[in-house]
Amino acid sequence: MPLSEHDVLAFDVYGTLVDTAGVVEQLRGVVGDRAAEFSDAWRAHQLGYSFRRALMRDYVEFGTCTAQALDHTAATMGVELTDADREELLAAYGRLPAFPDAAPALAGLAAAGRRLVAFSNGPAGTVTALLDQAGLNTLLDDVVSVDEVGSFKPDPAVYHHLLERVACRAQRVVMVSGNSFDVLGAKSAGLQAAWVRRTEAALLDPWGIEPDTVVTDLGGLLPD
Repeated sequence: MPLSEHDVLAFDVYGTLVDTAGVVEQLRGVVGDRAAEFSDAWRAHQLGYSFRRALMRDYVEFGTCTAQALDHTAATMGVELTDADREELLAAYGRLPAFPDAAPALAGLAAAGRRLVAFSNGPAGTVTALLDQAGLNTLLDDVVSVDEVGSFKPDPAVYHHLLERVACRAQRVVMVSGNSFDVLGAKSAGLQAAWVRRTEAALLDPWGIEPDTVVTDLGGLLPD
């Protein structure tokens, strides 16, 4: 998929530009050697809550999903969080680190003349602050949020909103995501999609919907 044929590259943030497993070190001080397990469960509940709220048309900000998912994960894993633990873990979610390949790839794509936007489940202000601390915000042209619609990925409405914001036809926009549900959602809405498959364990749902390109890291999007 030659990226020169597309006008806009829209990058997912959580799990694509920044690493949601970046909370593991903070979790070690709370749950010890169960930190990675806790992090994975927290992320799964966070996304599950966003999916259900989109279906129920019962929108809350992504940060609320994150906080409620933290509480549920702690309860199901039998972990008693103090108020200080909870506050520190939620704050850590605002300091997630960029993947090492993110800044070089964005810089290279920008130098090649591509228009780059972040497209996230998080509110624009939260995402902008997150990208700022991760050193990525200045490499992007804009931040587009589902919060402006009041739903979550992969609701088709949020991808249509992205197209309106970038003022571009679906065939000219590439959704770049490390999240398989985002790839499927974008393709179903008519966009092009690049799947960042960082591990061999990552799989697409067997729905007969395929990304237009698959890369193992963001550097794979750079022109030859």
